[in-house]
Amino acid sequence: MASTQVLRRRIRSVQGTQKICKAMEMIATTKMRRAQDQAVAGRPYAERISQVVADLAIQPKVNGEAHPLLQKREVKKIAIVHIATDRGLCGGLNANLNRLVANFILEQTVPVALITVGRKGRAFMLRSGQDIHAEFTGISDRPSLMETLPISRVVIDDYTNGDVDLVYVAYPRFVTTMVQQPAIEVLLPVESAVVSPTQRVEYIYEPAPRAVLDQLLPRFVEMQVYHAILELVASEQSARMVAMRNASDNAKELIDDLILTLNKVRQETITREICDITGGVEALA
Repeated sequence: MASTQVLRRRIRSVQGTQKICKAMEMIATTKMRRAQDQAVAGRPYAERISQVVADLAIQPKVNGEAHPLLQKREVKKIAIVHIATDRGLCGGLNANLNRLVANFILEQTVPVALITVGRKGRAFMLRSGQDIHAEFTGISDRPSLMETLPISRVVIDDYTNGDVDLVYVAYPRFVTTMVQQPAIEVLLPVESAVVSPTQRVEYIYEPAPRAVLDQLLPRFVEMQVYHAILELVASEQSARMVAMRNASDNAKELIDDLILTLNKVRQETITREICDITGGVEALA
């Protein structure tokens, strides 16, 4: 059994780790609330712009000449925007997403161009032997649309130039503080709304549907990427808070066990010393 000195040293070490985990939990809690509010607040806008774009795509005046971002082509190459975190210590968030993307790539029968966002996704894909087409790191805890524009620009350029024929985005979708669901969604081409002739309503767009699409579609792609980043940040901070809370609780349990072991060792030491003294007294008698 370890000596009291070793046990005390281990207790101090675990207590130091517990303090770090507790501090990280408190920081993550503060960031999580802000990130959750930002992600949830952006959902109505993202959903509404999706509806408008889907409706525009089926307007008769637009169908005559499809916008490049609406054109569906024979799929010869696909791209995946893999959105993960820059930092770890957030439970299985990155591992679950990486596993989903890796399995998705294995299922494809055409070449895949990887666009990674975050160091954790990039590192995993490099270890897996995947070629990375473009990479982005350093996304802040409070991302702005301007930060994500370079990502959107690469996606739009690759698709309009015909380098890829289908674009997916993979990210951890924020569900609740305890649940973050990895998801893969089609980003390009933009899907048209599916409605029956009796349900179809033809809106009037000024100056013209095509002119509106030319301005709106790139903004739509930018917003989809930006919203995925917001979901990532909310998921990351939630997962980190939970992970640090679990680590702090585990540290407390370990400290309690070490203190119990320390007390047993001290008790055994005292008992042994008493027995030695008693034995010495009896020998002298």
